[in-house]
Amino acid sequence: MPSGLIPFPFHLFSFHHPSLSRNPSHTDLRGEQREIMLSVLALTSVVLLGIASQTTAIVVYTSWERHALVGTDVRLSCSFFSWQWTSPDVTFSWHYRPDGAKEAISIFHYAGGIPYVDTKGPFRDRMEFVGNPSRRDGSILLKNVDFADNGTFTCDAKNPPDIAGSPSHVRLFVFEKVPVQAGVITGAIIGVVLGLLILIVAIYYLMRFLVARRVFSLSMSKHGRKGKGKEGSQQKQAGPLK
Repeated sequence: MPSGLIPFPFHLFSFHHPSLSRNPSHTDLRGEQREIMLSVLALTSVVLLGIASQTTAIVVYTSWERHALVGTDVRLSCSFFSWQWTSPDVTFSWHYRPDGAKEAISIFHYAGGIPYVDTKGPFRDRMEFVGNPSRRDGSILLKNVDFADNGTFTCDAKNPPDIAGSPSHVRLFVFEKVPVQAGVITGAIIGVVLGLLILIVAIYYLMRFLVARRVFSLSMSKHGRKGKGKEGSQQKQAGPLK
């Protein structure tokens, strides 16, 4: 066998039919099957761990869109997934491309445990690092946003040895008045429908209660009349006997 190759344990997967053995034993057969299953699970775990250890891709996450009012602060979140432990050499980079522009500019960089904020760009004195690199968080805070801040923000993260991966993008929309989102409208419609259903059920049970009460009162009045009629007939029958 060539050197460097690991022999595959074919003997673990050999199967002996009970009819071929001289003294078949159900206990021994079950024990062999159990050992085979454990061997298969162990081999699968080794393969998966080998694949995971060779994976060096990093996945960066941000929101798709962020809405903000003029003059308010907005947080742009950025995190990542990596098979590796969080490295002390983890880095975060943010770039900004205004609406209508073709090229993006660098506005923030974190490396070696130190955040570097752009002091000459459009967000000078208006940006703050609010992330936690040890928890894989590279979020930034934009202060006092204006219409001119509309654009695309790109976050990229590296967690050596995981350095291969694509950055993530988030669009910022600054409004004078935040528009009503589709989710809010859908939630309002669902709330109204549920409210109507509850009202209909309440009216239904209220009507049933009123009808039952009316029937009960009528039955009680009929029984009362019958009782008075019987007493009157008894009095008439007892009258001549005197």
